Amino acid sequence: MNYLVLLRHGESEWNKENKFTGFKDVELSENGVVEAKAAGTSLKNIKFDAVFTSTLKRAYNTATLALTEAGQAHDLVKHDDLRERDYGDLTGLNKDEMRQKFGEEQVHIWRRSYDVRPPGGESLKDVVARVTPYYNEHIAPLVAAGKNVLVAAHGNTLRAMLIILGENTPENINNAEIPTGVPLVFEYEQGKKQKNYFLKKAA
Repeated sequence: MNYLVLLRHGESEWNKENKFTGFKDVELSENGVVEAKAAGTSLKNIKFDAVFTSTLKRAYNTATLALTEAGQAHDLVKHDDLRERDYGDLTGLNKDEMRQKFGEEQVHIWRRSYDVRPPGGESLKDVVARVTPYYNEHIAPLVAAGKNVLVAAHGNTLRAMLIILGENTPENINNAEIPTGVPLVFEYEQGKKQKNYFLKKAA
């Protein structure tokens, strides 16, 4: 059996401040550091063969903190294709303030619709389009070969991966919630996906 683990970065400073973050390279919050370390504690029983992350520090620092906590050292494979969704003109703006300005429904459409872009930004459909070829070329062959792979990235990157993996569709991806700092483990046997589950820190 081998594993593909998807790990959303720990809470960032802008998560804490309820801001649209996107491509902005912000630090983990103190709580985010705690979350990343807790993820590593829960992953101690999986020895990773490869680790992929985005080029944004909240993702690769989460990977580094988790791996250190798990007692593993790894070179990280970083790539822009694994970055968060680009929120365009909304980047850095407070979500509640935007709801007051544009209305709850419009902000919900920008945040959660599959194919509507926020002004100057990307839709989730766009994220799927950039993550798919990267996953197929670099990650999928390792999983198929029986390797254990960690992907530390972002909420929308990982939602895109749920579509790529066939766990969700564009119609129901809104139902997928990926908490910060909690590993989502996919088990494979002889190249075939068996089940998936969130991995909480061992008591």
